Amino acid sequence: MAIKWLAVIVLIGICSQSSASSEITVNVFMVTSKSMTVRWSRFSGASSYKITATPKNSLDASAFAQFGANSVMGSINSLTPNIMYIIKAEAMDNSLNILSQAEVEETTAPEVPTIHMATSKQSESMTVEFTRVSGATSYVLRAENADLSFSSETEVSSSPGTVVNLQAYTDYTLSVMSVNSGGRSQPSLPVEAKTVVAAPELNSTSPRNDTIVVGWEPVDHAVLYTLSIIKEGSDSQVKLNTTDTSVTFPDLEAGTTYCIKSNAWDPEHRQGDDFTVCQITCPPIPGFIELQLTMVGSGAGVSVSWTSSRGAGGYLALSSEGINCTSTTGPCSLVPVGCGQRHTVTVTAINVGGPSIPSAPEEFIPLRVEETEAGNCSVSWDTMLYADTYVAFIKRDDGQEERCNTTSTSCNYHCQCGYTYLMTVFAFNLAGSSSPGPVLNYTTLPCCPEDVFISLASSDTLEIMWSAVRGAEVYETRAVDGSEVILCNDTAPVCALSDLSCNSPYSVLVMPCNEIRGCNPTCTAHTKETAPCSPEVLGVAQTNGTSFTVSFSAPNTAGAIYRVSATGQDGTHTCTSNGTSCEILDLPCGQVYEVIVIATTSAGDSLPSYSIPLETAPCCPLSVNVDQVTQAMTNVTWLAARGAQTYLTSLTSPRGTARCHTLDTNCLMGCITCGTNYTVGIEAISRTGQKSECTYHGFSSSACCPSGVKLYRMANNTLRAYWRSTGGLHKYMAEMVGSQSNYTCAPPPGGNTCDVSEIMCGDVYKVVVAPLTQDGAKVQFCPQRMYSVSCSGSNVGMGTFGFLFHEQSVVFVFIDSGLWYFIRKKCISPTSLK
Repeated sequence: MAIKWLAVIVLIGICSQSSASSEITVNVFMVTSKSMTVRWSRFSGASSYKITATPKNSLDASAFAQFGANSVMGSINSLTPNIMYIIKAEAMDNSLNILSQAEVEETTAPEVPTIHMATSKQSESMTVEFTRVSGATSYVLRAENADLSFSSETEVSSSPGTVVNLQAYTDYTLSVMSVNSGGRSQPSLPVEAKTVVAAPELNSTSPRNDTIVVGWEPVDHAVLYTLSIIKEGSDSQVKLNTTDTSVTFPDLEAGTTYCIKSNAWDPEHRQGDDFTVCQITCPPIPGFIELQLTMVGSGAGVSVSWTSSRGAGGYLALSSEGINCTSTTGPCSLVPVGCGQRHTVTVTAINVGGPSIPSAPEEFIPLRVEETEAGNCSVSWDTMLYADTYVAFIKRDDGQEERCNTTSTSCNYHCQCGYTYLMTVFAFNLAGSSSPGPVLNYTTLPCCPEDVFISLASSDTLEIMWSAVRGAEVYETRAVDGSEVILCNDTAPVCALSDLSCNSPYSVLVMPCNEIRGCNPTCTAHTKETAPCSPEVLGVAQTNGTSFTVSFSAPNTAGAIYRVSATGQDGTHTCTSNGTSCEILDLPCGQVYEVIVIATTSAGDSLPSYSIPLETAPCCPLSVNVDQVTQAMTNVTWLAARGAQTYLTSLTSPRGTARCHTLDTNCLMGCITCGTNYTVGIEAISRTGQKSECTYHGFSSSACCPSGVKLYRMANNTLRAYWRSTGGLHKYMAEMVGSQSNYTCAPPPGGNTCDVSEIMCGDVYKVVVAPLTQDGAKVQFCPQRMYSVSCSGSNVGMGTFGFLFHEQSVVFVFIDSGLWYFIRKKCISPTSLK
């Protein structure tokens, strides 16, 4: 099976290496104890590949194998286990010349271990003992069943190792492989072994206090069962063998725990798993039953006590009148006891094994006390033979006494809350007085507090305070809201009831309690409402430029008022509503607020809602100025606006729009048209994308610089400047600046010529013709020309040249016989001029 699997891997490797690489690469695909499978990349021009394995730290001989041009994977055999090898791959041509080579290091797997023995002591596992081999870092145990439907591998550090999760009484084939960093060895020679049978799972009962019965389901393949029983705390055990599936153990001690262990045996006489169950026998009969009259709550009862039974976990006292009580130790009270009733009482001990036999019955005739209403009590007794009158003595625990003479079998007396009364009765006839009857203790209910004060300590906590009252040992405070009941028990006259539902009215009752009578349920309840529930901000929408509508949940009953607060650096802005939304007005621009909502009812304020941010749109920038830098470029500047992070500046006209998006407070904007009216706009944008669109006064770009500027000599030393006008009634100024004198002239609006008289000849002049702005200033960015005015002839200049710097172009000017030649860079060659 392993050889077939390797062949498949080799075929996959060949298919996946269809293209040749620039340099050969090599890696080890799989190792065993005595072989390595190597994979390499295809090399262009190679007719064969040689793979050599050389021991790195050993004198063992090298091994090699040679493969054809189409191979990219192969094996080297006859290697030594647990040795580090240097694996070299060489690509060779037809003459066995090495074209490319690569190396990699890898270790062979350790030697194959040998299994000495495989045994099963538990039905779900098998222990394998095997030889340990040099260089192995771990071992892998392999287990397979006969039909190969189950197979598992378990890694262990050394021998012996255990294979788990097996089936009971099943044959398995076991083998072991050694492992190191290089990989796994081949599996060892297999051995076969069988797991033992499972343990019988015992069920136990104690039908009598001296007997335990155990039973179990038959175990597959078991031919015999062994059971042993041992008493808890003893080292002596009794063992027996049986082929049945149930056993009875008699003559045991009552109320004692016994542990029973069981094993099953298979047909090969091998002992299987063990299973242990512990069972206690029923307890012995309780003894020495004693009955006493007691007061429980507002009525009479019978206190039942007894001597404890060994091994009992609890006791049940049962009256012939159907009244019962239970206890884990004792005593317990049978309540209520009716007037004139005779009670026969038995006690039964109980543990997990079952109940004991009931005790012998005890009879009781009670003396009774009844509290008919608060402050009025009645003591009664059964008629006694030959009695003519009765005298009842009643003494309060603070020393106050009361006597009652009567011919009936009851007597009324005044009883205040929170006191204990001691009572006894004498019977009289003509012969004298009887001996006193039994003394009865009766404690009235503790007094109710009258000054209960309830306050709201927090949104979900009520604090209740009152003055301590007579007879109270502990106070039980309860708050009731529908089906929810919150309790608080404390000895101090103060209590905090927490984790209450918000916006809910609670009925709060403070009940004083003591150990004898319990709690007084007749006290008056008080109603208190908890704080309103916290609302939730659902969203914020901008109503207009300065107003925002905040929507929120309204989780409280009708009548709750909701206050919305937006807090920022400029303070807090609020609005109130009894609905689910509220509008905050006149929020200034460029501010960030935290918005919360608080609900208010008659009970107080809720906790604030979770806050959400509200950001108003940025303010519009102030002091916006537009300066024209060149004929097609302007510089727009402004003051920083509060709340703005970036600005989108625009100059808009019918001829187009120029835009600039910047973090700064200025923009250098090109692509404008001269002589055009623009609308100036700035869009202020906050860091979260809030925008304010701001529009400012218009901007008019200056008239275009004229073109075709020429000079003509006129009579009487006069020069005429001529240019091509851009149209419209624009004003222009011609300015001539020489080394000795300066001249200016300006034609009427719309004109395109002007004359300069009394010109000085023999000088070179810088001539600029520029339009005038609306306030009469000269535009500074029009190009400058240079002219030479000769003093002879009729021409303006002879052989004069110069440079013009206009925008980003350099123009060479050559003047000859009054004609101007312009040579623009990269456009006209000087040699082409005529």
